[in-house]
Amino acid sequence: MERNGSAIEDRDMIREPLLLKSRVNTTSQIAIVGANVCPIESLDYEILENDLFKQDWRSRKKVQILQYVVLKWALVLLIGLATGLVGFFNNIAVENIAGFKLLLTGNLMIKQSYYLAFASFVGCNVALATCAAVLCAYIAPAAAGSGIPEVKAYLNGVDAHSILAPSTLFVKIFGSIFGVSAGFVVGKEGPMVHTGACIANLLGQGGSRKYHLTWKWLRYFKNDRDRRDLITCGAAAGVAAAFRAPVGGVLFALEEAASWWRSALLWRTFFTTAVVAVVLKGLIEYCKDGRCGLFGEGGLIMFNINNSVPSYNTIDLLAIILLGVIGGIFGSIYNYFVDKVLRTYSIINERGPGFRVLLVIIISILTSCCAFGVPWLVQCIPCPDNAKEECPSKGRSGSYKSFQCPPGHYNDLASLLLTTNDDAIKSLFSSLNTNEFRIASLVFFFFAMYFLGIITYGIAIPSGLFIPVILAGASYGRLVGRLLSPIANLDCGLFSLLGAASFLGGTMRMTVSLCVILLELTNNLLMLPLMMLVLLISKTVADCFNKGVYDQIVTMKGLPFLEAHAEPYMRHLVAGDVVSGPLITFSGVEKVGNILHSLRMTSHNGFPVIDEPPITDAPELCGLVLRSHLLVLLKGKVFTRHRRLSGTETLKRYHAFDFAKAGSGKGLKLEDLEIEPEEMEMYVDLHPITNTSPYTVVETMSLAKAAVAFRELGLRHLCVVPKTPGRPPIVGILTRHDFMPEHILGLYPHIDPHK
Repeated sequence: MERNGSAIEDRDMIREPLLLKSRVNTTSQIAIVGANVCPIESLDYEILENDLFKQDWRSRKKVQILQYVVLKWALVLLIGLATGLVGFFNNIAVENIAGFKLLLTGNLMIKQSYYLAFASFVGCNVALATCAAVLCAYIAPAAAGSGIPEVKAYLNGVDAHSILAPSTLFVKIFGSIFGVSAGFVVGKEGPMVHTGACIANLLGQGGSRKYHLTWKWLRYFKNDRDRRDLITCGAAAGVAAAFRAPVGGVLFALEEAASWWRSALLWRTFFTTAVVAVVLKGLIEYCKDGRCGLFGEGGLIMFNINNSVPSYNTIDLLAIILLGVIGGIFGSIYNYFVDKVLRTYSIINERGPGFRVLLVIIISILTSCCAFGVPWLVQCIPCPDNAKEECPSKGRSGSYKSFQCPPGHYNDLASLLLTTNDDAIKSLFSSLNTNEFRIASLVFFFFAMYFLGIITYGIAIPSGLFIPVILAGASYGRLVGRLLSPIANLDCGLFSLLGAASFLGGTMRMTVSLCVILLELTNNLLMLPLMMLVLLISKTVADCFNKGVYDQIVTMKGLPFLEAHAEPYMRHLVAGDVVSGPLITFSGVEKVGNILHSLRMTSHNGFPVIDEPPITDAPELCGLVLRSHLLVLLKGKVFTRHRRLSGTETLKRYHAFDFAKAGSGKGLKLEDLEIEPEEMEMYVDLHPITNTSPYTVVETMSLAKAAVAFRELGLRHLCVVPKTPGRPPIVGILTRHDFMPEHILGLYPHIDPHK
């Protein structure tokens, strides 16, 4: 009995906050997008079944439905074409700009003008870095960073005006070109995902009155559901364009980016990435004859190591297991420091755009000094007699950079540092010469990439994490291969590939998509079993310490991301325990003044509509009306002087497209309304725009179940209704922020978040 009595007291203690009618959700309504702090909202993925929608749906003919389907396929075709072209343009620009810089530096080194070569190298890098930083700091701060966390949050239902804006797309493209050309330890692969999503968003805006793009067909896409599908295709296309990995792009969207998936979306993403692959292949064939400047056949990364047949023994398998463990440990440490650096940089970035540019310049100088200075620490190596390529290398690329060495010698560390990141990876993955890079040089290079990768991510330039992680992982993988070369069957190039896979698995915690991307990159399907093994081990080890890097960044930026599973402590609570107030409801026929007052006093985006006598016998929940729909209705001024149903007039005057979501957040605002004083006492019928079938849960439903339902259905509002009769027909509304840990644990601090 004592135990039962104690349990009842504990339950009463949990229920006590329900008595607080004015309980308010105080979770943050802003987040960091790129390097910018901006307000955030949730997306409306729910189909709003109001009278206008039903009228529109009944009136649609088969030809209109066919138009919608054809147009959706046409849009994903355009997304594939545009993303492929942008990816190719990025590579041409980087290869030519970075190639010019490296040729200039190399020619001065041959003339032994070392100080002038250093000044030219640093000057070019700082100039390019400043261009990227100015674009990011002053035009589109949301373009800073990888962009994958922001795209992932958007596809989870989090919206910010600047995430996918046209200005963000512009800066993402050119900022990435300048940043990668400046020699930063960053990749263009993450920004390409964001770029593909921005292109998809731009094409899926549903037309624009400003630019006179109001073709009737385009209006079908003025909703978040269709935009979500197109942006998922854009993210997949970005990976396909960055890595020339179409299947990997589809799997990346499925495993990492998208929160909702269905078979129809699989077909569209696969079609989009196939288009990207065809576009890239055609353009690469065009550039084979040197028609694209310094851009060669290998300009778009394809690390072809299929000349190595992987035969392995017990020692190789033990070494691969060791690589997986090392990758998991190094990856978790890497994520820890990236999180700390991002938090530090956010303090600097808050001081203004000038400080952001200054930070970029400082990191650029540090990176340039490291790339030019570290090779002086190692001795020159005689050129191998059986070298397959010219030694020392001439031109901007090559595995045998002479640097300060006499004729017939090369500097192996300069061959890795004074080149593009893509060429450095190709050299590390090469199986032609086991002793091409000395152990000491690989150690220096690993620490340089590990350190510079950590301090570079977070500055105000578009920067991807894939390439820094691949560089660091490939260096310690090749180091293990060098140490085990006398007794191992696998060559150094394959060990380097497995090292890169282990570090990728340890940082990003992806398995299937990474495996396929790396196999498509290297064109070596025979590595599949070993790749699977090393990725599974590294992810398992790293998960023991912290979360994946993108999950950490989403949390750090304050984006209210809903996980696929509910937290354990949610099972101790019910839906009614976390409903926040004050709850504002409207009558089915409401006074204009009351609506305006509520819109001015709150920032709520959804309001319950309750029918009362004489319309119904007793108060009952009619449905939910959106803030944006109320603004359109008030703008049209379909008012009556007396409280009566006037929905027929509204249905005749309006079309469902009139209430569609505006592109890029350019919808009506409260300030746009001009309501006369006498109109404030008039009435408006809300029934035609009320969603009469909102998703509802009873107040005693487990909060864990409510959270899973909220995410899986892609909701913005979840109505909580009473269990017992004789009470108001709605208890409250659950939104995304009501499921956030800071809100729940703030209400119930005595709950252990891990139980």
